[in-house]
Amino acid sequence: MVKLIHTLADHGDDVNCCAFSSSLLATCSLDKTIRLYSLSDFTELPHSPLKFHTYAVHCCCFSPSGHVLASCSTDGTTVLWNTHNGETLAVMEQPTGSPVRVCQFSPDSTCLVSGAADGTVVLWNAQSYKLYRWRARSSVFSIGIMWSGLPDQNLGCFFYPYLRSVDKSVIVYDTNTETILHTLTQHTRYVTSCAFAPNILLLATGSMDKTVNIWQFDLETPCQARSTDDQVKQFIEDWSEDDVSMWLCAQGLNDLVDIFKINNIDGRELFNLTKESLVDDLKIESLGLRSKVLRKIEELRTKVKALSSGIPDEFLCPITRELMKDPVIASDGYSYEKEAMENWISKKKRTSPMTNLILPSMVLTPNRTLKMAISRWLETHQK
Repeated sequence: MVKLIHTLADHGDDVNCCAFSSSLLATCSLDKTIRLYSLSDFTELPHSPLKFHTYAVHCCCFSPSGHVLASCSTDGTTVLWNTHNGETLAVMEQPTGSPVRVCQFSPDSTCLVSGAADGTVVLWNAQSYKLYRWRARSSVFSIGIMWSGLPDQNLGCFFYPYLRSVDKSVIVYDTNTETILHTLTQHTRYVTSCAFAPNILLLATGSMDKTVNIWQFDLETPCQARSTDDQVKQFIEDWSEDDVSMWLCAQGLNDLVDIFKINNIDGRELFNLTKESLVDDLKIESLGLRSKVLRKIEELRTKVKALSSGIPDEFLCPITRELMKDPVIASDGYSYEKEAMENWISKKKRTSPMTNLILPSMVLTPNRTLKMAISRWLETHQK
């Protein structure tokens, strides 16, 4: 099952590219800007949009750590940005001045490659921002770049959409059986871009209709023969050490990345960490850090437990993705956890979390029917 959970409509022209890090979504457009959104609630970051390019931005991509974003443009430049504050780190000019169509970081973040419309491909040092080497190729309309050794997505089965669809749809395939799993048809003009999130089952699709749609997939898909419990457990336990590093960064635990890597903490090890192992094995002396790690791991276990218990999607708050305790109906017709929606409104967000359209009213009405349904479900399923 796949569900449209959010629509972003902030760009003023065609959306050309979407890219995920472990905690952010980046989009770029013909309107010369790049926009950054938090994956926690799809709100735009305070320092977004990023503005420097003087012509259309064709591509954007995150470094593996997510700390740096690259963007490239018709203006012949590739720009590196600090994702935490939006500051420009470097402006790298294509030697020939040709429009840059695509850019991509190497898996170890040391290099960045950019490809231009005239066929020139440039390899940059992503730390010093200096040119390594460049080579001219025959003229091409568009260039694709792929580095070897990219890590798996850890999705159990793999999907890919049909890019640049002129029929306005996105088709999701099971690459094991080559069968069509879903056809997504919400865009009103040509689809230009799509991207999967690295550690959560989200897909972003961009279009010439100036919008980006966010889609959420269920863990249970036709190509998975395992039980839901096994699927969820495997989803976490299959995390590589790099996946764990990205998770730590997303939780604000960047200082622990090196410690976890030195100790070869992968998904299975992460799931089994205890207070004793954090002290004795990882030598984390700070009580505050240990407490935060354990709290975040417990939150992860809780989410896994919720998924494995098969909670109906309509019982989950669209903002927090957690089981609702006090559901309310907003003026957009959707139900939310009361506290989460009040926090949303208190931050001067007068748009719907689901549609991104202006809310006609700030009134929240208790959804007693849904609350009773959740209570009955809990009585049946909780032990």
